[in-house]
This record gives sequence, structure tokens and C-alpha cells, in this order.
Amino acid sequence: MRKIQDDNRMYSLLRYFTDYHTRRGFRRYCVTGRENIPVDGACIYGANHSNALMDAMVLLAYNHEKKVFIARADIFKKPTMAKILTWLRILPIYRIRDGIKTVRDNNSEIINKAVDVIRDEVPLFLFPEATHRTKHSLLKLSKGIFHIAMEANNKFGNEKPVYIIPTGMEYGDYFRYRSTMLLSFGKPINVTEFVARHADENEAIIMNGLKELLAERLSDLISYIPDDEDYEAVWELTKIIAGLPPVSLLKRRERNKAVIRKILDFRKQKPEDAKILFKKANDFTKKRKEKSISVTSVAKKTPLYRTAWKTLMILLGLPIFVASAAATFPIWMTAFFILRKLGDRAFRNTVNFCVEFVMHPLIMVIGIILMFCLIPWEWAIAGTVFLYFSYVFFFDYCEYLRKWMSDLRWTFNRKLRKQFYALKLWNLEK
Repeated sequence: MRKIQDDNRMYSLLRYFTDYHTRRGFRRYCVTGRENIPVDGACIYGANHSNALMDAMVLLAYNHEKKVFIARADIFKKPTMAKILTWLRILPIYRIRDGIKTVRDNNSEIINKAVDVIRDEVPLFLFPEATHRTKHSLLKLSKGIFHIAMEANNKFGNEKPVYIIPTGMEYGDYFRYRSTMLLSFGKPINVTEFVARHADENEAIIMNGLKELLAERLSDLISYIPDDEDYEAVWELTKIIAGLPPVSLLKRRERNKAVIRKILDFRKQKPEDAKILFKKANDFTKKRKEKSISVTSVAKKTPLYRTAWKTLMILLGLPIFVASAAATFPIWMTAFFILRKLGDRAFRNTVNFCVEFVMHPLIMVIGIILMFCLIPWEWAIAGTVFLYFSYVFFFDYCEYLRKWMSDLRWTFNRKLRKQFYALKLWNLEK
């Protein structure tokens, strides 16, 4: 019987195309912590889940090796969709909300298949939070990943160690296509050693220990903020205090984490002062968003100079933008109409990716055929190069234009800038 992890030539060929388009969907895509991935055992990757389908695409694209994913079972309900998802190397897993009987009847078979995947040393990827959420925090981890790890260790832990690899994804923006991505692999959890050290404990206690350890290591791989009533204020203050991000995405994350620790320490030591500060931060956030001012504009020290420089760049790039917009009209217009009807904003990136993934190659093929049939080959080659970069340029120019308009509003809003400087100068150590 064919296994889900068996070789598939068509799948492998399409992977290169898919992985390329995933990376194309980010201005910067950075991977850190590869050295933490063990080479001597079976690996299960537990990742935070904050951006719907894009999370899986990001994990798929970090290298071209075989990978198998586990996703919630409700998306497998239709037989045709189930066949497609299985071909894409995705296994279903049932949750308590699907019914205890359903979980009991089906998950044991799925766990056995998952164990067989990692026994063949094919990486298995799960999202232990069980649902996506666009926040720099973590939901309570479900037990599916630990059931698989424990079962694998019971079956072949004496042959080779079983590892859980904490995997953190840090997006520059959850909702904007062509943002940035920092993918980090943390220090692995050696399940085989952990179980051996706690041999006197029952399975439930061991699994809870593994859960706490994974949550701790996952939180260290993102700009982690506790999900409480102060979340929005803490994140706004973090962006204000941290300022403009440095070149390195890793340094940006570490700077964010240092600022978050400082804010949380301040809240712990001066709870009443923190309430006042958070109230001011929330008020500033509300007014900033009402004026459609981006936090990237707020962080700039010389807004007038930067606005003038951006104006020049916008004027210089305008002719290329107009041509790019015309050439890629079917792509961005299709995405526009789908996004208008979208309920969950977390799927914005997914929609933009899928539309570009399907339509840009079609436009390229049609455009190349027409150009080589209708114009001299030299011009056709130049047109092909332009068409190849046109959608990326169109999207990046739109983002540049959005930030320019935000800079203008920020530059001439003296009242809001005064409110910002009052927050910026707040001494968290007083």
C-alpha cells in the first residue's frame, strides 16, 4: 500500500514552482537555527500558527526536502478535497470539537500513519495551537503532537531518538502581501531522553511536561506578548520604543523581545503607573488608526525629509507603476474582489498568494506568446523581463505609496506627534 510520504515525481516537480512563489511573496525571507535540527533521529516540528495557509507554505519552502503536514480533519469532509489534500501530503487529525467518539475512532489510525512518517525520517509538521490567530502570543497547546511523539518513542525510541523541534514564524505584517518572514528553529526537545528521565511518572504528567517545555521554547522564537487585556498597548509601545527595524530580521525580533521584557517588568513593578501608560498608548493607537497613519511613519525621526525623498521616488517610479498595473490588471483586480468579501483578515496573505500563484504564470505565458508573435524579438525579450517583475513592482510600489501617504499625514499632524513624543519619553525605569 502506498504511503503518504512515498516519492511522487509530479509533486516534487511542482514543489520547486510552489516554493519559489512562496519566497516571492515576501520582500525578505530569512531562516535561522538550521543548526538546531538533529540529523540522528525522527523529527516532529511544532510551529506557532498565526497566518492561515501561509504558515504551511512558509514551512514547506525553507528547503526542498520531503515534508508531511497534519491539519484539522473538517477540511477533509468532501471526498475530492480529501484526495487532493492527501496528494499534497497532509494528514487529517480530529479534535474534541469533532466529537469524542470521532476522535477515538479515527485518531489512532492517523497517529500510526504519522509515526510511520517520522520513522522513515520524513519531517512531520504540526500546529499545536490547533487554530490560527494573528497575534504575537500563543494559545494553549493541544496534545496531538505529544501523543504522536510518545507513540513514536514507544515504537522505536530504542532504535533512534524522537525529537520535537520548536518552530517560530515571525511576520513583518500578518495582513500585507510582500512583507517579511523570519523562520526560526529552536533547541530541539529530545522526547526519548525526556521520557527516560521521567520514567517514574505516568504518561499524562510526561505529556504536560513536554507541553510546557515546547510552549516555553516556542515563545522564545517570536516577539512573545502574554495574551491579556494589555496586549494591544504592549505591542504598540514595543513598536514605538523599538523604533525602526534594523537590517537583520533576527535583530528586529531580539530588539522587540528586549523591549517587551522591559514593559512587562515595568507593569510588574509599577502596576498603577503601567495602567496610565497603557491607557495613553491605547488612546494614541486609536487616534493613529483613525488618521490612517502607519506605525512605520511614527518611528521616523525626520518625517519631513523622508516624505520629500519618497515623493521624488514616487514620481520617478510612476510610469513603470502605470505600466505594471496595466500588465497585471487581472491579478490585482481578482484579488481585490475576493478580499472585499473576505471575512477572516488572517486569510488576506493567503488570498494574495493564491491569486498570484495561479494567474501570474498564465499572464506570463499569454504575454510571451503575443509579444513574440507581434513585435521584434529584442522587444519581446525586454517585455518578458518586464512582465516577470511587473507584479512585484506593482505591489511594492502600492506599499511604498501607502507609507508615503501615511508619512504626509504624520508630518502635518502636530497634535498627534506631541502625544507620541510624550509616550516615547516615558521612562519605564522610573
